Amino acid sequence: MARLIVRGNKTLSGTLQVSGNKNAFLPMMCASLLTDEKTVLTGCPPITDAKKIARYFLDLGSSVGSCPNSKLMELHHGNADAHLRQAVLPAGIRSAVLLIAPMLHRFGEISIDIGSKGCALGIREIDPHVHIAEAFGCRAEVEGGLCHLRRPKTFQPADIWLDYQSVTATETFVMMAALTPGRSRLNNAACEPHVRDLCLMLEKMGAKISGIGTSALEVEGVGNLSGIEHAVPEDHHEIATYAAIGAATGSDLKIETRVSDDLRLIVRQFRKVGLNVWIDSETIRTGVSDHIVAEPFTPEGVTKVEAAPWPYFPADILPQIIAASIQARGEILFWNKVYEGALFWSPELAKFGARTYLSDPHRLVLLPASRLRPAVVEAPYIIRVVIGLVIAALQIDGTSEIRHADPISRAHPDFIEKLTALGADLEWAD
Repeated sequence: MARLIVRGNKTLSGTLQVSGNKNAFLPMMCASLLTDEKTVLTGCPPITDAKKIARYFLDLGSSVGSCPNSKLMELHHGNADAHLRQAVLPAGIRSAVLLIAPMLHRFGEISIDIGSKGCALGIREIDPHVHIAEAFGCRAEVEGGLCHLRRPKTFQPADIWLDYQSVTATETFVMMAALTPGRSRLNNAACEPHVRDLCLMLEKMGAKISGIGTSALEVEGVGNLSGIEHAVPEDHHEIATYAAIGAATGSDLKIETRVSDDLRLIVRQFRKVGLNVWIDSETIRTGVSDHIVAEPFTPEGVTKVEAAPWPYFPADILPQIIAASIQARGEILFWNKVYEGALFWSPELAKFGARTYLSDPHRLVLLPASRLRPAVVEAPYIIRVVIGLVIAALQIDGTSEIRHADPISRAHPDFIEKLTALGADLEWAD
């Protein structure tokens, strides 16, 4: 059990450079299987999930080279052979489903655990991925807790309307369609920045994709894809996380970024709940917050932060804004329209003295707190919730302990070091 000790009520200061986007990097790694040529990725975050996928590639016989200091990774799958080697799909990470399309194109089959999951956010279905593979002509069979997918003699183009704007399902579709002869279409596609960035990488490799960044994608299949060098984009989730920390602690932080356009709605929601965050050209700035919640013009209304698929406020940033708002002077309704298990950590927040009311699995009401206090809390296996508990502890005078804090390394491997460099007082106990 990893324990994180946080001594709060410290004012931070400094300039930050953010890491590459985990949710862009992992699908880009998987997409490298679609070419026989070398793929070079730069700006790679040194996260544990990437190490698991890299180990899987090595077990297949692929060449994987990395240079942590330069944040560079080289991938070459020319000698990979799934039929001769007993490679086991990486366990415990949701992104393993993104291997479905590349493995079907490269080796013709893949078996995946039907219980595949990552963070404890609720049910994480593989059904959309299976249905997409079937739409391209693949056969699916379930046996012994595994779903076996096999390619047809010839892939057929697909015309799909997703039930839900799933990020990973959209990425599976794009990778399936890129090498499938004919024109494939996807309606109700996810539009998140990391989906856009995967599409841009595939285009650079030679894929023909129209509608990038919209909910309607069209892909004209090509015969092969080329190796490229491509930069992993900055992580807008990490930018928002440090913005929440800076505003919650009343700190003067400067977060350098090239993706400030993706932060406009996020910054507006922060400001709505009284957090002092603003965009200054290619920098996100934070300062002393008044924590005054903006009153709605409708008398019967309540101030809401609604998390839903992009371009809504991202569900992955909801725990951070909730925790940053525990000093709020006013009521706020936080509504997670994505996951049904993402708000059950509110009793841990209450240990800090925060006043919360869980209306249902999707809606949490935060009320003004009378007095905040340090606490020992138990973190669930949800990366962003662990971060949220850290944000809460950073605001409170005294020593707090966050137990089971190890999921942080899945998305933010240098999180503690960056905060310490800014003046925070926290350390691992184990």
